[in-house]
Amino acid sequence: MDDIASALEEKIRKGEARLGTLGLGYVGLPLSVEFAAAGLRVTGFDLSADKVEAVNRGESYVGDVPSERLAPLVRDGRLRASGDFDELAACDAVIICVPTPLSKTKDPDLSMVVEAAKAIAARLRQGQLVVLESTTYPGTTEELILPLLSERGLAVGESFFLAFSPERVDPGNSRYNTRNTPKIIGGATPACTRVARALYSRAIDTVIPVSSTRTAEMVKLLENTFRSVNIGLVNEVALMCDRLGVDVWEVIDAAASKPFGFMAFYPGPGLGGHCIPIDPLYLSWKLKTLNYRARFIELAGEINSEMPEYVCSRVADALNDREKAVKGSRILVLGVTYKRDIDDVRESPALDILRILESRGARVSYNDPHVPALEMNEVALRSVELLPAARDADAVVIVTDHSAYPYREIVEAARLVVDTRNATKGIVSSKILKL
Repeated sequence: MDDIASALEEKIRKGEARLGTLGLGYVGLPLSVEFAAAGLRVTGFDLSADKVEAVNRGESYVGDVPSERLAPLVRDGRLRASGDFDELAACDAVIICVPTPLSKTKDPDLSMVVEAAKAIAARLRQGQLVVLESTTYPGTTEELILPLLSERGLAVGESFFLAFSPERVDPGNSRYNTRNTPKIIGGATPACTRVARALYSRAIDTVIPVSSTRTAEMVKLLENTFRSVNIGLVNEVALMCDRLGVDVWEVIDAAASKPFGFMAFYPGPGLGGHCIPIDPLYLSWKLKTLNYRARFIELAGEINSEMPEYVCSRVADALNDREKAVKGSRILVLGVTYKRDIDDVRESPALDILRILESRGARVSYNDPHVPALEMNEVALRSVELLPAARDADAVVIVTDHSAYPYREIVEAARLVVDTRNATKGIVSSKILKL
């Protein structure tokens, strides 16, 4: 009933609402901090006792959340963490921020979303708002979450409220953060959208409502499919330019001078992170159930997934030009995170490059200022000292262009540099082999 929605909106407006966030990772912890800073009392829930204890000590394990910002919120009682899901019953709003990986068969694995929804459903009461932020296929909120929450007889849009709001986290982005990145909201009913908008408006500068949960789910997938397809396109252009004997970087820079109708994307060693390599596959999987083939997504995925192999072939060619084989060569990989200046190695193409080179007999090592240790093929590797390793290596492969790297010194120290990210653009050296 409208009275229930209005009462919850008023509670949010006054800062009296209690918020629960399920999942304290790259999405959940920054979101929890932002809402706590906006005046709400926030409880973050996680199955990891280590994360719960760290948050309650005021210690952050997420790069975008400084401990100096987290600690005062914990000390003042605005934010706490818990592993006791019975406390969900005391929350006026609950946001689900759990991972949504792919299974080994590349199908969506929504097991963590389902478990989160079940935990909420068992304690759901009148007047609560539930929002799903985990990336998924269009239809998930109403086809999967809503039936679970409705089992106890409460009516959506009247007794409780349900919405989807796609996360838009960009780790390491110093310009856009949780607060100043516009937020999309789509409710199961107009009342659900209204209540969810009231909640997010407490902590987010710009909140944009859309007509449904399905629309909001599709927005997220369009955003990342757009990037995946354009990266796939420019990676294929790089392969074409290689065959044609043309510098792909010069081509892109020249094309980018056009003030309309062109957006510059750049080739690289492959896709990484949780979003771009995975999210479009959620959409293509859903379309297969509707007897439709998402051909752009499949082709982009195929091209992007082949880039680590292409990089390794270029390394082999460069070594061969110097009368050396990959087998037995000492190859140093610079940067193992999926993007610069973060500590996240999820789906990083650097891991594939290390594995491929090792399988071909290379003696591989890596340096990354953000990743001191790494597990690869059940073998523990540790980041080596940069310049001594570069001097000793037969080839240095730049995979992630961390801003901390002294590229000129690397170029001067190394026998051969294979640059997959154009990190050393502007440094003139015959040793540089661009992708």
